[in-house]
Amino acid sequence: MFLPLYDSNKIAHIEFPYVNYGILALTVLVFLIQSLGGQAGLERAHVEYGMIPVVVRNLVEGPAPWLPDQITLLSYMFLHADFFHLLSNMLFLWVFGDNVEDALGHLRYLVFYLLCGVLAGLAHLYFNPDSYGPLIGASGAVAGVMGAYLVLYPNVRVFVLNKLIVMFPIALPAWLVLSLWIVVQLFYAALGQEDGVAWWAHIGGVAAGAGLVFVFRWRKVARSG
Repeated sequence: MFLPLYDSNKIAHIEFPYVNYGILALTVLVFLIQSLGGQAGLERAHVEYGMIPVVVRNLVEGPAPWLPDQITLLSYMFLHADFFHLLSNMLFLWVFGDNVEDALGHLRYLVFYLLCGVLAGLAHLYFNPDSYGPLIGASGAVAGVMGAYLVLYPNVRVFVLNKLIVMFPIALPAWLVLSLWIVVQLFYAALGQEDGVAWWAHIGGVAAGAGLVFVFRWRKVARSG
């Protein structure tokens, strides 16, 4: 799998992507605060604020009675299992999010990001309706950003790293990098892979982003290629 490092796509319609960087900073801050309690603190947060399908479906009582069960469809996307889980999601958001915010505008991008995360969570719930395990991580919402980027900027060069091929960055078109990522998600989802990765949340997120970008983007922003 390719690891994106940066792209050649400059923002053109906004001065600064402060919403994207704000989401990134908030997500990192949430992780740091929860990490103060050690592994036990992280696991407690996952159970209380992660999206548990049987809880959202009101089949069992939630672990946090003061919190509406359905609100975890929002809160789950700000939680992460460990530093590397956080780093991978934030790297993708850093590379692709600023240009999507540039195409949508600040407020629309915020709503778009959260909605992609909710729809990704619902996709996971649909395919895992009886699960007691909490869904956590920004990957569903970030997948929505990637889906939008694929629609808007398919031919932009993305510099990626893959230690199986070369040890230095190579430039590839965004459509290739993101399409390969999507194929991997579909492959493991079709296999019913059970390894702690929410494959259907990723697929739901990228599909949501690819569709919603047509609704949320500024009319003056055209697809590049």
